[in-house]
Order: sequence, then C-alpha cells, then structure tokens
Amino acid sequence: MRPEILNPLFAEVTVLKGIGPALAKPLERLKIARVIDLALHLPSGWVDRVAVDELDMADAGRTIAITLTPVDYRQGGRGPVRCHATDAKGNYVSLVYFGGNAGWVKKLLPLGEPRRVSGRLEMYGQELQIIHPDYVLPLDEAGAVGGREAIYPLSEGITSRRLGQLAAQAIERAPALPEWIEPGLLARRDWPSWREAIARVHADPQDAGARARLAYDEIFANQLALMLVRASSRARKGRALAGDGRLRAALQLPYAPTGAQASAIAEIEGDLAQSAPMLRLLQGDVGSGKTLVAAMALLIAVEAGAQGALLAPTEILARQHYENLQRLLSGLPVRLAVLTGRDKGRAREGVLMGLADGSIDILIGTHAIFQEAVGYRDLGLVVVDEQHRFGVAERMMLTNKGQNPHLLAMTATPIPRTLTLALYGEMDVSRLDEMPPGRQPIQTRVLSEDRLDEVVAALGRHLEGGGQAYWVCPLVEESEKSDLAAAEARAAALAARFPGKVGLVHGRMKGPDKDRVMAEFAGGRLGVLVATTVIEVGVDVPNATLIVIEAADRFGLAQLHQLRGRVGRGTGASNCLLIRGSALSETSRARLALMRDTNDGFRIAEEDLRLRGGGELLGTRQSGEAMFRLATPELLQELLPIATDDARLLIDRDGGLSGARGQAARIALYLFERDAGVALLRSG
Repeated sequence: MRPEILNPLFAEVTVLKGIGPALAKPLERLKIARVIDLALHLPSGWVDRVAVDELDMADAGRTIAITLTPVDYRQGGRGPVRCHATDAKGNYVSLVYFGGNAGWVKKLLPLGEPRRVSGRLEMYGQELQIIHPDYVLPLDEAGAVGGREAIYPLSEGITSRRLGQLAAQAIERAPALPEWIEPGLLARRDWPSWREAIARVHADPQDAGARARLAYDEIFANQLALMLVRASSRARKGRALAGDGRLRAALQLPYAPTGAQASAIAEIEGDLAQSAPMLRLLQGDVGSGKTLVAAMALLIAVEAGAQGALLAPTEILARQHYENLQRLLSGLPVRLAVLTGRDKGRAREGVLMGLADGSIDILIGTHAIFQEAVGYRDLGLVVVDEQHRFGVAERMMLTNKGQNPHLLAMTATPIPRTLTLALYGEMDVSRLDEMPPGRQPIQTRVLSEDRLDEVVAALGRHLEGGGQAYWVCPLVEESEKSDLAAAEARAAALAARFPGKVGLVHGRMKGPDKDRVMAEFAGGRLGVLVATTVIEVGVDVPNATLIVIEAADRFGLAQLHQLRGRVGRGTGASNCLLIRGSALSETSRARLALMRDTNDGFRIAEEDLRLRGGGELLGTRQSGEAMFRLATPELLQELLPIATDDARLLIDRDGGLSGARGQAARIALYLFERDAGVALLRSG
C-alpha cells in the first residue's frame, strides 16, 4: 500500500484549480496525469524578463517587461497587424501580430488603456518592435511579470507561464517528507530537503544543488529497489541443476565456442549448480553468439531432469528461435515446442498437455507461455530474450511459475557499464565481447539523400547478383501513421522498379500477415524487404547482405547499430548504407561518423549515452519505459556509485526498511514508483 502521506501527490491532476477539459488535453500529451507528474515536470531553461520604465534602443535583443498604452493600429493588405504603443515618456514601439486578425488584436490592446507587455524587444530599421508579445495583461492582473521565469517543455495549448502556475499548486500540495539520505552525505553535499529542492528548481531552473538532490533521490530509489529484488531472489530456495554433460557432448557444433562464450557458459553452469536461483544478464553484441550460450544453459536444465522456457518479445522472434534451436539440437533426444498468442485449438492443447506431463523439454514462445492456463511439470530455467523489453515486475512474474526457476536474461543492446548497474543492479552480468569465427565486419557508408537514385541503381545490381536487401524507412515522428506512410510510399516506388521482388512489413500488420511476408523474404522469394523499425530486433536472413537506412540522422546510435546487425549474419561481405538529410546537427554528424568508423557495439553504447542521454538509449521509446526522468546522463554517472553505496549501507547497517531511515526510504520507493522492491519485503 502506498503510504498515506503521498496521497496528495498521487491525486489526479484535475484536483488542481483551473484544469478543465481545455487544459486536460495538452497535459495528457505531456504525460501529466497526476499532481506528482506536474511537480516532476521540471523546467528546461529560463528567460530573464528585465522590468523597465521606458523604451531604450540599448535594450534591443533583451526580453523586457514594460507598461505601454496603445495609440493606433495599422494593417496593410494581408500583412501583419501592427499596434503602435507608447511608454510613460511617449517613446513609440510596434507590437506586431502575424495572422491578420485585427479584431482580436484590438480586443487585446484597447486604445488608450495601459497594459503590462512583455516580449523580446527588436530593432526594425530605425523602429523598435516586439513580435507576438509573450504577455499582454491589464495592470491589475499583471502581478509580478518580470524577473526570472522558468521555461517548460510544452505541448500545443499550454504556455510556460500556465505550467509554472500549475506546478506552484502541485508544490503547495507536496508534504514535507522524512529524510532518506544518509545524514553525513546530506551534510557533505549541502543539499536541501526533497520538498525544498522541488520548489527551488521550479523557481530557479539553474539551481544545480536542487537538481542534483532530485536526481540523486531517483537514482537511490532505483538502486534500493534492485537490491531488494536481488536480496529476495537470493533468499528464495530454488533447486540446484547439475547437468551430467551427455546432451552437450552429443551436440555437433560447426565451430568451437569463442573464449567469451566458453566463460559465459561456465559462469551459468556454476550458477545453476547452486540452490539460490540464478539471476544473470547475458550481454552480447549483435551476432556474438548468445543463442549458443542459451542453448547450452537449456541443455544443462534438461540433463538435470527439469524443463526450460525461452521467452521472446515478438511472435516473429519466437518462431525464429524455435527454428534455430531445432536446427542446432537436431539429433538430440530433446523435445521442443513453440507457443504464441496465435496458437489455438488442438495445437495449443497438445503443447499444454506435453508441458504438464513433462514430455516437452523446452518451450519457446511469447508472453503466452506464462498465462494462467500454462502449467509446467517441472520448470527449472527461464531464458528471456531482449531483456530491456521486460521490467522488474515481469521478471518477478516469470519466477512465480515453477519452484523459483533460474533466470537468464539476454540483450543484444550493448549497455554502457554505468547503465548496466542502474538497469540490472540486481543481476550478475556476463559479456560476450568477441565475434565467432567467420563473421565479417559490416562495411558502412554515409550518403546524402540527393544520391538516392544511385542507391536504387546499386540495389538493382545487388538483386541481379542473387543478393537480398533490407530497406528501412525513417522514424518520421512519434507517430506510427507517418512512419507507415513513408514505408508504403517507398515500397510502392521500389515495387514499380523491381516488380514481384518487394515486400513490406510494419508494426500495424496482423501477426500472420507479417510472418507470411517475413517467411517469403527468408525463403528467398522476395529480394527487398521494406520495413519500419519493426525489424530492429532479431530477424535472421543470412543471404541478406545489404541494408539501406533512410534518414539515418533521425535514429539514435543504439538503434542504428541494432538495424545494421540485420546483415552480416552469413559468411558473405555485407554493406550498410546510411542515407542522411542535408541539414545535419553536430550530434547527428558525430553519430553517423561513429557508425561509419566502428562495428563495436559497446563503444557505440558509451558514445550514445554521452551524445543523447540514457532515457532513449535502450530503445525505451519502443518499450515505453523511460528509466529516469530527473537524472541526466552526467548526473547518473556522477551519482550512481554514491547512491549504490548508500542503498547498500541502508540494508547492511541501518536495518533495511524497518529502521527509521528505512521507513523514509520506503516512501522514496513509492514516490519514484520503484515499489516492486517494497512488494517483495512486505514483512519489513
């Protein structure tokens, strides 16, 4: 149960004065649904409004606040409306409004009536002007327009000033909370209390101490939750799985495992032999051979008489894993089955019976494999692919099937060491940082969009030589509709040039339709697969050795690296063409240069964190789970080790959640919605 002291903050935002249907929409677009969302919607900058008594050309370029009296209006044809106004000394300024609605301007600025006006003063020839003033208010409503004002991330239909007023109401409702930071650390850093920090950041966005305090609180809650999950997992009694090696010895491998694979397998084998359930993350770049490591882990479980399950985030991936494992384990006395949400009727019943009576050894599937109706005779090991798609809560749900099964999580998104601790602090980590023999580095080139015709001609030559290719369409904006329109237009253009050879997949297609197109491409019946970023994870077609990524400057580094990993899966030389727009920002230029220069996913991940921050690093826009809203990458790197030590101190020295500081820390876990950790320790 959430502590009562937090109820005022978790009330719906409509409890605040002045929020009606008109404001609810823009707030919803900003993901502000509760009072706490408003309090934590921090300013991104500020503007200094200089209060002046008279107009002065020396102030051109500054944002001023001044009392003016309108004297006349001018509008030439369809041009802007100009309201001429004077200050107390009779100096003139033009207030300029584009859009041509003279009636609205006359209502806003009645002739002869003084108004408090604020905006950026500019020179226009020899005349002073303010284009679209920020504020025009009657004197009795102007209050304290002037001084430093916070600027907020906005949505259409709401101004910074309005957001600031709502934030002030949210802060008024915020209770004084007991202190969860270790007293010595608080004194050394000279940080304010939590409530004072929130108030200070909204009043002065430049307040570094208050920002650091809030970022620290969020990181501390995160690290504490992960430690509680880990402690709970360690305390659970699972069962030791000691394989006898017979199945692994019978496995016919085309090549010897790399050193990194061998050591990861040894670490997993050691974990499985313990009665405390394994909680391990396997990090491996695209193509580093995670599937083999997972297969070995599953075979150990089967050798020990238990069942294994492999969970994939999508149906395409689940079926692909099933086919790959069937190939790899063919000839072994191991029975595999696949189960996705699409499987119905007799096929599904057969799988459920096989799981219950133990005749199925390894089940591969989507979330469907953990539904209520799915019962295992003896589930000993769960492997989760593309770990970042599953949060702590889902990881806990998985372990409720079977008797605390061992858990191996895998991700092909290389994660910087800083973030590994923040995301997976409760897990042991194995890294695959070597490529298996025979994998060739992918040649990457960056081309301008005005060379698109050359790219299409090169694609034609590639197809004539028997090759296959991916063509990824741009991330247009946060809307799938526009991504889809771009993909459909590109597919149509390419199909006209290469009839019968072009397929299209996108996120809005039904599972069976998507699978059908993918199967045609994998079987070589299609030469080009046009796609939105739906192909980002895991699609495996060794004959596809060319990928074209349109508007590559709109993608993040980690995502570009994932997409590039769709090729280079066979022994042939592979190419990646990054098509860039003409107007490149410095960040985009640096990103594309790095992609051209290196295939090392771990180096790319470190750079991605530096260039654009941790919120999007893991493709979290796809998984819908932004890790940190207050901690910037810089603060994360600085404060993470300190917060981790502080959380450990709380558990080891200060009595965990049952001591006085622990009771305060429990409030922090709920405040930052890391309460999965609390759920595990209801008893104390």
